[in-house]
Amino acid sequence: MSVDPLESGDVRQETMVINLGPQHPSTHGVLRLLLELDGETVVSCQPIVGYLHTGIEKNTEYRTWQQGVTYVTRADYLSPFHNETAYCLAAERLLGIEAPPRAQTLRVLFMELNRIASHLVWIATAGMELGAISLMLYGFRERETILEVFEAATGLRMNHAYVRIGGVLMDLPDGAGEKIEELLEVLPGRIHEYENLLARNPIWLERNVDVGPLSPKDALALGVTGPILRASGVSRDVRRDEPYCGYETYEFDVPVRDAGDCYARFEVRIEEMKQSLRIVEQAIERLRDPGPVMIEDPKVRWPAQLEVGPDGIGNSERYVKHIMEESMEALIHHFKMVTDGISVPAGEVYVPVESPRGELGYYVVSDGGNHPYRVKIRDPSFVNLQAVPRMVDGGLVADTIAVISSVDPVMGGVDR
Repeated sequence: MSVDPLESGDVRQETMVINLGPQHPSTHGVLRLLLELDGETVVSCQPIVGYLHTGIEKNTEYRTWQQGVTYVTRADYLSPFHNETAYCLAAERLLGIEAPPRAQTLRVLFMELNRIASHLVWIATAGMELGAISLMLYGFRERETILEVFEAATGLRMNHAYVRIGGVLMDLPDGAGEKIEELLEVLPGRIHEYENLLARNPIWLERNVDVGPLSPKDALALGVTGPILRASGVSRDVRRDEPYCGYETYEFDVPVRDAGDCYARFEVRIEEMKQSLRIVEQAIERLRDPGPVMIEDPKVRWPAQLEVGPDGIGNSERYVKHIMEESMEALIHHFKMVTDGISVPAGEVYVPVESPRGELGYYVVSDGGNHPYRVKIRDPSFVNLQAVPRMVDGGLVADTIAVISSVDPVMGGVDR
């Protein structure tokens, strides 16, 4: 006669170990989570990275300083302008130079547009993963309009290599300013539409409120930065606390929430998009005054450099002075700049910027040569993933998907 295990109390108490990823649509790339489950409840979580290793840091050691921009822009591929700017700021600090005001304004302009574009990818993918399929369509629709501006200004939709040591590659082309102003008219209404769709949506609230909580103490102990840290009640933003590229001259607020859950991270990112639009408006106004976009220092600038006429952003006439019309010395200098690049004085420096995912820092070491001795990237996605086990502990498997979505990791930066 068989015995019912439920009546006898002889029930197996083992946990189950499963892999979430690395090939899973909700892991935002090739992220692998080793989950230990007690039924549907997460007992432990171990993030495992390294599946997208690109060797970007090591590659920069074998390229000239300017060529390094082409590599670092591919690290966090959803915020290329922030990687380019941080790298170039580090080199500029070692050189003891500063980009012209107009170049700094262009950097701010594109970084803030990039922040909005990155958050649009986040809200699109977060909506898809939690069942709000319409958000996937809307988010990528709006992002496309921003990428069109990037393409018009830099020639590429992603991985632009637009920011250069000493300034930027070129000024805004004719018509780009008008395209950005059109964006400023459309995007506020679209962001408000996202809020109307989600902020009081019962399913969205059920999937995000009190899910993946992270206390301020734990966030600081784990090195978390960006929207996740600010959603936990800590008001920390590199743009305000350690300003660069003239951010101290812009008016914007740093959104903070206290709940520390997935819903608070949603609120922070929505508000950040609004604040980025404020900064873009101020940047566009400043660009009405013409000026150089590359430093005049001959040890950094090529002799044959694209020039901008006196009309500024409007109907500027561009010309390139032919290098052969100057002198043999200028031709030799141009040849050495193209083949060897610039030489950066020996030293080391750490420069942080506020990327869409948090503090993106570049620790750069020079031995006085024409290529970096060491480039170490402090990528916020890599650091923020440390907090995932704390956030999913005791939650459900379905909540793990919401947590990963709220962290918004980009594996190109994690596995750099």
